[in-house]
Amino acid sequence: MEKVFILDFGSQYTQLIARKVREAKVLSEIVPFNISVEEIKKHAPLGIILSGGPASVIGKKVPLPDTEIFKLGIPILGICYGMQAMAKLLGGVVDNSLKREYGRVKVFVDKEDHLFKDIPLEFICWMSHSDQVSKLPLGFKKIAHTKNSKIAAMADFKHRIYGVQFHPEVIHTQFGKKILNNFLKKICLSRGEWRISSFVNDSLVNIRQEVGENKVVLGLSGGVDSSVVAVLLHRAISEKLHCVFVDNGLLRKGEPEKIKAIFDKRLRMNIHYINAEHRFISKLKNVIDPEKKRKIIGEEFVNVFQETAKKIGDIKYLAQGTLYPDVVESLSAFGGPSAIIKTHHNVGGLPKKMKLKLVEPLRFLFKDEVRKIGKYLGLTEEMVYRHPFPGPGLAVRIIGEVTKTRLNILKEADAIIIEEIKKHGFYRKVWQAFAVLLPVKSVGVMGDERTYENVLAVRIVKSVDGMTADWVKMPHHIIELISNRIINEVRGVNRVVYDISSKPPATIEWE
Repeated sequence: MEKVFILDFGSQYTQLIARKVREAKVLSEIVPFNISVEEIKKHAPLGIILSGGPASVIGKKVPLPDTEIFKLGIPILGICYGMQAMAKLLGGVVDNSLKREYGRVKVFVDKEDHLFKDIPLEFICWMSHSDQVSKLPLGFKKIAHTKNSKIAAMADFKHRIYGVQFHPEVIHTQFGKKILNNFLKKICLSRGEWRISSFVNDSLVNIRQEVGENKVVLGLSGGVDSSVVAVLLHRAISEKLHCVFVDNGLLRKGEPEKIKAIFDKRLRMNIHYINAEHRFISKLKNVIDPEKKRKIIGEEFVNVFQETAKKIGDIKYLAQGTLYPDVVESLSAFGGPSAIIKTHHNVGGLPKKMKLKLVEPLRFLFKDEVRKIGKYLGLTEEMVYRHPFPGPGLAVRIIGEVTKTRLNILKEADAIIIEEIKKHGFYRKVWQAFAVLLPVKSVGVMGDERTYENVLAVRIVKSVDGMTADWVKMPHHIIELISNRIINEVRGVNRVVYDISSKPPATIEWE
């Protein structure tokens, strides 16, 4: 299978590069910037892309790739910092720009060649740099420039090594997708063979090889990720899969009943139902810090899995619906220089002494790719397009201590939000819609009497993969309806606010 390695130097856009490569039907894999040449040779990628990054190659102890990668004969494309790192390692000169370039900048093509094939000689690109390549490495030619950067793109045609100072992966760069496709098709000579169907077929083979005749326990939440993993594993290993559904009391209203009906009665999988509501809520008593909540819930999940596995007998694997964004936000992009945002229960929340080996078939996929796989596997529209739900459940939508009373308030409010956006045709149009219970009380008036009750925030966002998101400008009458229903129907809430922050700088979830 054709594959492209993306060496991660910590850019906020690294995941976008991976997505754009996959859109060109080439499998992409993000790897650490310091991956060894031996490891690259073992996987024989079709091409290598050096991502951007926040560091300056002029500084000390900066992330740099092994120089030997440029001798492998594999086509290489350096983007922004990746181009500067390439120039420095190959004998060029990088120094501070007299004028920094951020945002939209006009770029002028000096030489068309393969990278700029069928691209206008002038187009708008997206820049984000304060350093520049001032002297080309030996064997390189300037192929583009801007008003402030005399070398906005460079190429060693003989060795198929290219660099661009701008970011072709972002939507703001005109013809950016075409430039990446040119690199993949005309320089790497990709045939574009990667498909969702090929991923599924490869996954089935890999799962069978990895698991063998052993049993696998899966933490089934009913969300898109765990549901797709369940169907994928069931197709691969059938009765050797044991799904454990833990009712931790942190799920949405009516969720346990729906999940049991779908996976037990309809799909006829091995389902082990565990009512652990009291166990989880008691563990969260007096816990305020969101990271502690996540770690406690993640550890308790694994404890439940291990106990269940012991009862089932001879379980050696734990399956999870971990996705790319989970890994990136939790583990700093595979040990790369990206910033840690928060810990996800699927990743950083697992205890070190966990006795089960992990099976994570979706680890390198984005949410929209998982949905496509779900449809390919025959899951219903309702299951495939279910809004993302955090692993720790409603615990991270309750700011402050989690109690049974506060959970009941949030469940009722959440149910109203989902009901109304479905009724008005917005459920499939938005990425997530949910309520957040704040640790704030406000004065209100109900029935001519003073109240002092909870404040609840409504959060509705649109996104493609969860890496970035914008708040949704919902019609006012729908927001008004949701607010009125919550205040009138949910005891304990007398004020509703609407969250109008985007990601970044905020995250989608509040915790």
